[in-house]
Amino acid sequence: MITVGSNGRRLIAGLRSRLRRLASVGQGAQAGSAVVEFVFLAVLMLVPLFYLVMVLARLQAGAYAVSAASREAGRAYVTAQVSEQAPARAHSAAGLAFADQGFESEGSIQIGCDGTPCLRPEGRVQITATLWVPMPLVPTFFAAIVPLQIPVSATHLATVDRFGGQR
Repeated sequence: MITVGSNGRRLIAGLRSRLRRLASVGQGAQAGSAVVEFVFLAVLMLVPLFYLVMVLARLQAGAYAVSAASREAGRAYVTAQVSEQAPARAHSAAGLAFADQGFESEGSIQIGCDGTPCLRPEGRVQITATLWVPMPLVPTFFAAIVPLQIPVSATHLATVDRFGGQR
């Protein structure tokens, strides 16, 4: 066993008091800074993440819009009773599909047939829907760096019923 004299006890007591003072100085300087660092880093990470989610949601809405527009325009076209009404029906159906996803006047469709007339029995009609999806919150002066719009398109092939077509 080691015995410590009175000088040793004073030395140990002095070291303990200095260690307590150093520990209290470190706590006082760091008090509350963890909260500030967390808030700063959270904002720094969450703002780009939030923007990425917004962009992906808008692109997904555009993909749904062109898919539904091409499909519904094809159905409306091949079920027309009169061939003169078919293009108007297709454009109307596509417009409803675009408006359903928030793209009222931004989408367009192209109609192609594999022969004439288009509405003959077992005739195939190809509908291509195209949409330029605008990127949210991108100012126009960033046009050289970041695309302001991204093109999205979908194609649907509709077949006229065997017993349908032009009458």
